Amino acid sequence: MPNDRTHSSKRVLIADDDPIIRRLLSSAVTSEGYTAVVVEDGRAAFRMLQADAGFTAALFDMRMPGLNGIDLIRHMRTEKRLQRIPVMLITAEQDLRVMSDSFAAGAVAFLSKPLTVDKLQTGLRMLLHSAQTHIAA
Repeated sequence: MPNDRTHSSKRVLIADDDPIIRRLLSSAVTSEGYTAVVVEDGRAAFRMLQADAGFTAALFDMRMPGLNGIDLIRHMRTEKRLQRIPVMLITAEQDLRVMSDSFAAGAVAFLSKPLTVDKLQTGLRMLLHSAQTHIAA
């Protein structure tokens, strides 16, 4: 069970163009004791990151209007202050090349749709563990 005092100031950025997926991701993040900051596309996520690099982790949809998840990660990796934020990409694509491209761009986790609560919670916990490990290093 998460310690609310430990995680109450920790925020996870969520970018997805599907309102149902946004709600599901947000619910999973808050159930882990983190604050979800939700935007509708990659450009809005990048603007948010430009204004505030203080996110613990990020969850991005692979296919979004404006700026897709892989390109968003590539932009993040060009800025030192954003490089420490671990990102999990979420996609309906089953192509292994997409997964490979995601990791090459800098994603630390990859989650395929359809999402289940168990799969999402497991992936989210891996991502948040990665964030804690990265902060401690």
